[in-house]
Amino acid sequence: MNFRILKYLLVYLTPLAVLRSILAEGWFTYYSVIVMFILIPLLELFAKGSEKNLSKAEEEMALKDKMYDFLLYSLVPIQYATLVIFLFRVSEGNLLFYEKFGIAISFGMSCGILGINAAHELGHRVTWYEQLMSKMLLLTTLYMHFFIEHNRGHHKNVSTDEDPASSRLGEMVYLFYFRSIYGSFVSAWKLEAEQLKRLKLPFWSLKNEMIVYQLLQVSLISSIFYLFGLEATLFFLISATIGILLLETVNYIEHYGLRRKKKEKGYERTLPIHSWNSNHPVGRMVLLELSRHSDHHYIASRKYQILRHFDESPQMPTGYPGMLLLAMVPPLWFRVMNPRIEKYRKSIEGNSLA
Repeated sequence: MNFRILKYLLVYLTPLAVLRSILAEGWFTYYSVIVMFILIPLLELFAKGSEKNLSKAEEEMALKDKMYDFLLYSLVPIQYATLVIFLFRVSEGNLLFYEKFGIAISFGMSCGILGINAAHELGHRVTWYEQLMSKMLLLTTLYMHFFIEHNRGHHKNVSTDEDPASSRLGEMVYLFYFRSIYGSFVSAWKLEAEQLKRLKLPFWSLKNEMIVYQLLQVSLISSIFYLFGLEATLFFLISATIGILLLETVNYIEHYGLRRKKKEKGYERTLPIHSWNSNHPVGRMVLLELSRHSDHHYIASRKYQILRHFDESPQMPTGYPGMLLLAMVPPLWFRVMNPRIEKYRKSIEGNSLA
């Protein structure tokens, strides 16, 4: 038995906490919020995490072990089952508004962590069925254009002012939301239009994935309205919005204040120094190594189980859950992060990865 994979069972902490909240009553409907944004950040304040990387032989073994893939794939039916349970629950007439709102927040966390984060990992895979699963997950949070913009836009333009999902030094997260959400949506349309033009395919057709995505999302909302009513539809939209804002807050913290140098022909290659990294253990496992973001952008094709730590990468002071909370208080965020950026820029000046 591969005991190394057991740590990734923590990925199920999110759906378990969310389901506990959805099926609860009273203030226990906010149980998932307490687990993900109070208990985990407190734990990670005292846990630095390991900087150890797998050896080449261990990487090969991890890539051959299909259990890592099955664990990831299992999140798709779990997310859809959670969606159905959520819709039935918020349709019940005996729940008070604050209870339904707590349930909506909880499912929103599932949208952000399973619906988008797991979709992010699957979206970088090359098989048709893994990419299909990625799109299925993104559908549950109404953010399907992420599949196009992230892979064709963000990874190309990351840590430059041309990337709407790369936050700028001194930019508040609340202003970043507007720039990133709007800019990413527009960018996805442009990227798809450019691809259709290269392939000599019509823009106004079902060959345009952006059109297909909008039809699928409208169909999902319409189906929820028809089957569960207006109130359930509104709570679903709240959950989807929370999932989107979780993603965009993650985008905000991942590249804050980091920029690639501009050359005569474009920008320097994306290096591990262009993304913030975190080795804090709980966040790493719950988010399938998303916090080892430096290696992900250095070589986007690397699967989550073999992502590496780089000493050259800027390190977050705590894990992702704690950093998300920190970003919510801009003065505190700037006080913690801006000096780190200045110090880090001076430390890497004139250096590059060999």
